[in-house]
Amino acid sequence: MFYEPKNGHGLPHNPFNAIVSPRPIGWIATRGADGRDNLAPYSFFNAVAYVPPQVMFSSTSTKADRDGTKDSVANIRETGVFAVNIVEFAARDIMNKTSGTWDREIDEFALADIEKAQCETIACARVANAPATLECTLTKIVELPGEANFAVFGEVTGVHMRDNCLVDGMFDVRRFNPLTRLGYRDYSVIREVFSLERPDD
Repeated sequence: MFYEPKNGHGLPHNPFNAIVSPRPIGWIATRGADGRDNLAPYSFFNAVAYVPPQVMFSSTSTKADRDGTKDSVANIRETGVFAVNIVEFAARDIMNKTSGTWDREIDEFALADIEKAQCETIACARVANAPATLECTLTKIVELPGEANFAVFGEVTGVHMRDNCLVDGMFDVRRFNPLTRLGYRDYSVIREVFSLERPDD
């Protein structure tokens, strides 16, 4: 099968997300200028540079109370900071609860009974027991083609790692089994890890 996205795919559901998978999930914590905290998962998320360390996530829909975007992007525009919490398999249900289209007044930390901690380098909350959290300062918001498509880039200014995820001086994903996003309503979990030597090692 071949299709051009501009002409549609003719399938019951869009296959694009299923093709580009698995994708890590950035559980993005933000705080608005009004002091309200927000927490929402984004599967268009990844690291994009080593030095200085930088990450990005994309928001692709709107809320009626947020002027053409969603709470996360709106808050980051106001404050210039955000925190990326890494999602483990054990947190799948509470993460999913925070994915709802809640009113901007709702604190998803409280809604899903998630323990909150304060970041060290930015004025933002974070998921206290996450395997890792990346504290970020905004570098750029890029408006992409299409309605309400925004890519948010940030420089990592602080890194939290849960102590039990460190093994022999390395951050070991086998200690918490990262949750990943597939297509449709599907997810996967990383439970098997192997190494490959590069030709120039």
